[in-house]
Order: sequence, then structure tokens, then C-alpha cells
Amino acid sequence: MANWSDPRTTAATGRTVGVGREAAFDAGLRSYMLSIYNYMASGVLLTGIVALLFAQSGLAVQVLTTPLKWVVMLAPLGFVMALSFGINRMKTSTAQALFWAFAVVMGLSLSSIFLVFTGQSIATTFFATAAAFAGLSLYGYTTKRDLSAFGTFLIMGVVGILVAMIANIFIQSTMLQLAISVLGVLLFAGLTAYDTQKIKSMYFQVSGTDFVGKSVVMGALTLYLDFVNMFTFLLQLVGDRR
Repeated sequence: MANWSDPRTTAATGRTVGVGREAAFDAGLRSYMLSIYNYMASGVLLTGIVALLFAQSGLAVQVLTTPLKWVVMLAPLGFVMALSFGINRMKTSTAQALFWAFAVVMGLSLSSIFLVFTGQSIATTFFATAAAFAGLSLYGYTTKRDLSAFGTFLIMGVVGILVAMIANIFIQSTMLQLAISVLGVLLFAGLTAYDTQKIKSMYFQVSGTDFVGKSVVMGALTLYLDFVNMFTFLLQLVGDRR
């Protein structure tokens, strides 16, 4: 019996191993993205429940008409900064706990929308945002086009909007507020696709490492912020006020 390997068998085995590894990687990627979407959707749901209950309890009116409103409004920023700058030093469980705490505090901050806008317009805007988010995120996940070139432009746009919002606190311009709302919807729509692609690419770096769990939390936080900001800007644009 000849003592050599059939090259056809070797090639076939190599292809089988390659296909198996690729299938395992794809399965891992799908599980990774599904975990991110589950965290993100659960966070949005928790925020919505807290916002509604806080508004209906009457506490929102009492708190948001006092100087404490600044604490409620700025507290979510503190959680975002803590996660963004401290994620490498945290345990995964700590990052997860901070994410849920952030979702609760964000609910307190967003409770004011139930005092300003009708429930029907909030619901309609929410479902419109959810549909747009799903389509944009799917595009970011499936497109072969590199969206990284748009990242700097989109982030600069967000900074510009923040500056304009601060300026409009003193100017109180209706036209400027309208422009901010329109640009806000467009920018966070673009960021939804861009961030989804970036999060997908991140899996190539964290796959098989201890950072996967923390990467899921940060991915969920990023998409959560895209969704909530797109929703609030769209609500300001088309929502019916009480």
C-alpha cells in the first residue's frame, strides 16, 4: 500500500476545515450582534417604562420644575463617560450594571416628553424610528461599502448640533430649532448605519478574547444612543404637543 497522501483528499480536507472555521466565525458574529441588539432593545424598553411611570406618578413635574432637573438631565452623560473611559478597567458584570443604571436614569431624563407631547404622537414616532433604525442598521450590517469615511463628518455634525442647541437656549429661535431637529434626524440615521458596521468590524478584534462581553455592552450603548437621539429629534420635528 502506498505511503503517501492523495493531494485531492488533502485539498478537500483543507477546504472542509476552512469552511468549518468560517461557519463557526459567522455563527459567533451572529450571536455577538444578536446579544448587542437584545441589550440595546431591552435598554430602550426599560427607559420607556421608567419614563412613563415617572411622568404618570407626578414626580416628573415636581422634579423637572426645580434645579434638580439639571442633575436628572446631566446624569446620563456621567454614565456614558464612565463606561467610555473606564470600560477597560471594569469587569463585564460592572459594565452591564452601569448600562442598566444608565437606561433607568435616561428614563427619568426623558420623562419630560410625556409632559410635552401627546401619547399618540410619541407612540407613532417611536414605531417610525424603530422601523427606520432596523432598516439603517441592516444596511450597515450587510453593505460591502466602507462607511468609515463618513464617520468624521457625522461626528463633527453631532458636535455642531450640540453647539447649536446650547446657543439656542439663549437665542430661542424656532427656525434654528427646526434646523437642529432635521439635521439631528439625518445625522443619527447615518450614525446608525456607520456604528453598526463599526461594531460588526469590532468582532474581528475581540473574538475569542475576554473583552467580548464588554464589547457587547459598548455596542449596545452606542446603538441605544443612536436610536434615542434619532427618536427625540424626530419627535421634536413631527410630534403633536399638548
